[in-house]
Amino acid sequence: MTRKLYEDTPAPLVFSALVTGCIPAKKGYWVNLDQTGFFPEGGGQPCDLGTLNGMEVLDVQLREGEVQHLVSQPLEPGASVEGIIDRERRLDHSQQHTGEHILSGTLHRLFGASNVGFHIGQPYVRMDIDLSLTAAQLEEAEAQANALIQQDLPVKAWYPDPEALESLPYRSKKALEGPVRLVEIPGGDLCACCGTHLERTGMVGIIKIISAENYKGGVRLEVACGGRAIPPIQDQHRQITALSGLLSAKPQQVEQAARRMAGENQALKGQLAQLTGLLIEALAAQAKPGETQLRFCDGLTPDGLRRLCLALAQRSQTLSAAFGPTEEGFSYAISLPGQDVRPLAKELNQRFEGRGGGSPNLCQGRLSLGKPEEIEKFLEESFHADAL
Repeated sequence: MTRKLYEDTPAPLVFSALVTGCIPAKKGYWVNLDQTGFFPEGGGQPCDLGTLNGMEVLDVQLREGEVQHLVSQPLEPGASVEGIIDRERRLDHSQQHTGEHILSGTLHRLFGASNVGFHIGQPYVRMDIDLSLTAAQLEEAEAQANALIQQDLPVKAWYPDPEALESLPYRSKKALEGPVRLVEIPGGDLCACCGTHLERTGMVGIIKIISAENYKGGVRLEVACGGRAIPPIQDQHRQITALSGLLSAKPQQVEQAARRMAGENQALKGQLAQLTGLLIEALAAQAKPGETQLRFCDGLTPDGLRRLCLALAQRSQTLSAAFGPTEEGFSYAISLPGQDVRPLAKELNQRFEGRGGGSPNLCQGRLSLGKPEEIEKFLEESFHADAL
């Protein structure tokens, strides 16, 4: 069984060991050591990386108590090796894992919530919580978790004896057998865990909840701790500063200004809908029964084009179409009362590199080519040719 130096506090970044086995693998060799500082993938935490005698360690896995290290070249059993852990990767993973303990313990203490899923991914940590929590509850938990960081509390990891273990109220995602390693933050958390952690909570720096969404009756959080929290905070600051300028409001008044603008926008949409209705009525009133109606109108949405087309068709009872300019051509709606308009719409798409479709009564789509006079001529000729 490999002696797991990564469980020590502080965990070493450089260590010496003896090779106890070397097994060929598809992409190199799995090397076993009598002791190792490399954390193997597990418990939601990726493995450590680094070097063994200068060779890059590509992967680390725990199999039947043995920590196996994947390297490109074989190492002779009995040989002495030096292992060097990637410091930045270890620090990052330890910050994320310790921060997760602090936040999970806080959520459990405040609301009785349990962490039922954890994964250190990129760019954030994923945490699955078994209770649905409000934004205000998450904000409170984040604030209290960061207060624990500011207290710079010690982080203790140890294996209690079985009798002591039974009396301890520790968190665990599943029933455990054999020796159980506990990680404790005084007043913050007590949890069974195999991962690497920092010596003190102050080394986490900061915990920031990036997002929260409902998930399986609970909530799934994206969380960033330590160095990972800086880019999203900077990005949020840049966006708020930009919005402050666009809305002509102080940064702390951006939300209020955005809500006011949203209300004004909604009122304008109502006015636009009324004006669109009046325009459609006026254009439809000009249509004469039995005459084809092909109209090009600026400013109409696809829904507005649909409404205009149907109004024209109802009055003319023959081929009717409405077109609106886009950056790459025209949006359209086309109808042919009493007949299936889909074949004609298909010809239109083929001729002017368009795409779209619909029902026998109405088709909608977009054209990439064509000028208004070319489109009108094509439809008139195709419609009359089909009639013959």
